[in-house]
Amino acid sequence: MADIKSREARSRNMAAIRNKDTKPEVYLRKLLFSQGYRYRKNVSYVYGHPDIYMAKYQTALFVNGCFWHRHKDCKYAYKPKTRIEFWQKKFASNLRRDSDVRNRLLNENIKCIIVWECSIKKMQKDEAFKRECLSSIGAFLKDTSLYIEI
Repeated sequence: MADIKSREARSRNMAAIRNKDTKPEVYLRKLLFSQGYRYRKNVSYVYGHPDIYMAKYQTALFVNGCFWHRHKDCKYAYKPKTRIEFWQKKFASNLRRDSDVRNRLLNENIKCIIVWECSIKKMQKDEAFKRECLSSIGAFLKDTSLYIEI
C-alpha cells in the first residue's frame, strides 16, 4: 500500500513531532503543580532524561506516546501500513531503550512512573478518572513501590 503523502511531506510531518513540552506533558505538569508537587523537567543528569523528575521523591515520570512506545492493546498504537520493516526496527529500538532506561533507573533506586498518552486524553475528558490518576500518583510517591504505569 502506498503512502498518501509524498516522501517530503511525510518527512516534514514526522520532523514536526516534538520530543519535549508536548501537550500531554504540559497538561500533566500543570496538574501536578496544582497538587503541590514540584519537579524539574527534562533533566539531563538523570538517565533517560525523564519528562518530569521529582527529586524529593526520587521519581522519574515519563509521558509516553502510545504509538511510539507501543502501548499494549491501545487503539493509538496502530501499525503503519507502509515501510513495515523500517517501523518494526524503529519500534523494537524504542522498546529496548525504554526497557534499558527503566531497568537502570530501578537499579539506581529511582522510582518510575509511565503515564500513557491515552490516559492523558481520558483525564482531559473524565474528571473522575483524572482524580483517580492523580490519587494513584500521590499514593505511589508515598509508597515503597518502584514502578507504575497509568
